[in-house]
Amino acid sequence: MLPTITGVGRLTGDPELRFTQSQKAVVSVTLAFNSRRLNKQTNEWEDGDTFFVRGTAWERLAENVAETLAKGMEVLVTGELRTERWEKDGQKHERPALLIRSIAPNLAYAVAQVSKDAMGQQGNQGGQRTQQRPQGQAQRRNGPPPQDDPWAVDQANGYSNEPPF
Repeated sequence: MLPTITGVGRLTGDPELRFTQSQKAVVSVTLAFNSRRLNKQTNEWEDGDTFFVRGTAWERLAENVAETLAKGMEVLVTGELRTERWEKDGQKHERPALLIRSIAPNLAYAVAQVSKDAMGQQGNQGGQRTQQRPQGQAQRRNGPPPQDDPWAVDQANGYSNEPPF
């Protein structure tokens, strides 16, 4: 069983979205995790070691990462650590990698407008895409909420301030 980690890191570059031959979305991000500690003599924070890891997410999560995150953002990420191995020019190489299961911007440093992913709610986890967008072009998610959204009970305005319970 591979170790699962949850941590706060920073994207060192923009997410790189691509598609497999079978049209499954995959995104790669490089994350930097820093350790900071308080120097008791100077009473100032100092950066310690930095751990860099390449993270990968698949299907709708991959598309959402590409639409939402950008270089420099601090994120909270959960995933499984693994070792990538490959051979190039007769030399064996390996490096740590992270299979991302969830990732979100740290709202201490960013403002996010959250909207439900209609494709994800319909159980479309198979990587089917109804429309391809160029990399970096965000999909507008304005318009009426899904019909099965319990929070969207005010038909005149589309939403309600009252919880559905």
